Amino acid sequence: MSSTGQDVFDKTIHKTNTLLKQIETELGWENQRNMSYAILRAVLHALRDRLTVQEAADLAAQFPLLVQGIFYNGWNPAGVPKKIHKDEFLEEIRKNFTFSIDRSINEVVIVVLSVLRKHVSEGELEDVLSVLPKDLSSMLK
Repeated sequence: MSSTGQDVFDKTIHKTNTLLKQIETELGWENQRNMSYAILRAVLHALRDRLTVQEAADLAAQFPLLVQGIFYNGWNPAGVPKKIHKDEFLEEIRKNFTFSIDRSINEVVIVVLSVLRKHVSEGELEDVLSVLPKDLSSMLK
């Protein structure tokens, strides 16, 4: 682990790299950090924009500091929640994930959401599921 000289920064870098590595491993994208970051960012932004401001803030609080920064980057809380369903959610992610892949975006998003679930408490996951439409919440189960 590289050292920044600040424990809080070193820990968040380590935790974020662990999360990205889990995504890469699950998707078979070994050493494709640019792709794992891009899909994580696209999924986080689409999810964030579908949640209420309070639920987005509660969810973000569960993530490492660096992932919180990714989550909040470019956020316009005045425009949320976007009342979209699964197909529109996936289209938003596809639009913001510009890499060519040999899997469906649905399959990739399910993997990313599965990895994210491991970093969120069961109670927070239930809260997030309660505010999403059924077709979208099924991707998080």
